[in-house]
Amino acid sequence: MSATSRVAHSDPLGVLRNGDIEIVGRMPYSSNATFLVKIFVDEVEQCQAIYKPLKGEQPLWDFEPGLFRREVAAYELSEALGFDLVPPTVVRDGPFGEGSVQWFIEANPELHYFTFIEDHPETHDQLRLMAIFDIVANNTDRKGGHVLLDSNGHIWGIDHGVCFSADFKLRTVIWDFATEKLSADHLSALEVISQQVPLRVATLLNAEEVEALKERVEWLLENKVLPYDPSGRRVPWPLL
Repeated sequence: MSATSRVAHSDPLGVLRNGDIEIVGRMPYSSNATFLVKIFVDEVEQCQAIYKPLKGEQPLWDFEPGLFRREVAAYELSEALGFDLVPPTVVRDGPFGEGSVQWFIEANPELHYFTFIEDHPETHDQLRLMAIFDIVANNTDRKGGHVLLDSNGHIWGIDHGVCFSADFKLRTVIWDFATEKLSADHLSALEVISQQVPLRVATLLNAEEVEALKERVEWLLENKVLPYDPSGRRVPWPLL
């Protein structure tokens, strides 16, 4: 099932791209300007969304401006893999200029990766997909709170602005599946992008980042296992 059907709307990307945006407020605890917004079509509210404008980004030494494009690339990569892990996300203009707009996922903030791994074994197959996704995307900031569970029991990953570096910078809390062998389904999904990174992903990255993505996929296909971290240092801070 695709992410577009899981958000219970026939055309979520169309709503996000073309609806009118109304700012609700700024999200707390975000280093960059991040806004909760409402999206209207023909004056009818269709959804809430998260809007991250370029103008609100703090400069980083290791990522060029335009982190919002990486948010969209993460969605497109999840779709290309068939993993359904990232809420529908688009690039568009908004009240503070160009940025990403992502479908808002209603979730209990008290639940996060660590509660899922301990108390919700039914989520573990989806968390394995997220572990694979984070390696392919080279996620440098997979905190426990960036893993959400919706009311239908579906796992979502959010906050992908610092993914896809050409240098391997993986930092994640998802190490519980390290050394596990990849399944035939996992390998088939990776094969899809092993030869050609989809244009809808590649056009949002630079050439070095695309080549590095292919190399990470090739490593997974060759080794057929989820890697482990012998240093114990490849984790974000704070963990949540």
